[in-house]
Amino acid sequence: MRTILAVLAVATTLCSLQAAHAAGDAYPNKPIKVVVGFPPGAGNDILARLVGQKLSENLGQPVVIDNKPGASAIIAAGIVAHAAPDGYTLMVAPIGAITVNPVVYTKLPYAPSDFVAISMIASFPLVLVINPATPVKTVADLVAYAKAHPTAANIGGSGVGFQLVDALFKMRTGAPVVYVRYKSSTEAVTALAGGEILMSIVDTGPVSGPLKGGQVKAIAVTSKARLPFLPDVPTMTEAGLPDLSADFWSGLFAPAGTPADIVAKLQDETIRVVKSPEIRDRMAALQVTPEGTTSADFSRRIKQEIEQWSDVAKANNIKIEE
Repeated sequence: MRTILAVLAVATTLCSLQAAHAAGDAYPNKPIKVVVGFPPGAGNDILARLVGQKLSENLGQPVVIDNKPGASAIIAAGIVAHAAPDGYTLMVAPIGAITVNPVVYTKLPYAPSDFVAISMIASFPLVLVINPATPVKTVADLVAYAKAHPTAANIGGSGVGFQLVDALFKMRTGAPVVYVRYKSSTEAVTALAGGEILMSIVDTGPVSGPLKGGQVKAIAVTSKARLPFLPDVPTMTEAGLPDLSADFWSGLFAPAGTPADIVAKLQDETIRVVKSPEIRDRMAALQVTPEGTTSADFSRRIKQEIEQWSDVAKANNIKIEE
């Protein structure tokens, strides 16, 4: 009897594996929906459409972008977390939805474990900018100035992700900076140019125009290497802060439980798209860095960042109770 049961168990396992492989081989056989937690024209939406178009061509099925904006991408993430794990409902999400929201919000309709990371699409370097009228030339100058003028040591940003980066800057430098939140990075940069705040650590898109126009000045970047479009601006490591490296990113996700064959196919196709010269050139024009990582590498990075930002949030008592 035990022998018969063992044979049946092996047969059942083989049938399950064959069914899974068959599902992966047949995938996709209908349109794929990609949920984006931001309105059309926002950064994540642009990347989703850019990659989605090429995925559609490669996979032979329509890839439809479904915008569900609001609540720092919480609405979109909640939808995808509870969608069927069949590869037909995906999400292009930023770092905030996956590694920031879970460490600062006391209540969320999802957890990072509700998703499987497919591939990081692109990363967004951040730039430390100041008003040119400030008598500061380097990060060391800025820290010294902030300590000498604590009442003027305010740092502007938009969203809790930037607040965490600013808190990390405070922890690493000891500068008595006070965070001032704005509705967008553009508003923070405008306030900086107008002399309302001392500094800002901001994404490159909103600050590129003011940098070219001389309204603000860049003194460091948070990426590990210098940026091609800001070759004269040192990294934080070069500025003496090796523990202040932070890039934001956007990635492709599926609901947890999505078959491994489907995840592998989506991973491989996403890497193929992101590594293509056409997409790399278009991302460079957007001042973002094309990535195209494996699912395993992306998952490891997410785990590390959740640990890092959890420590920063706890040390600075940053939490949102909703």
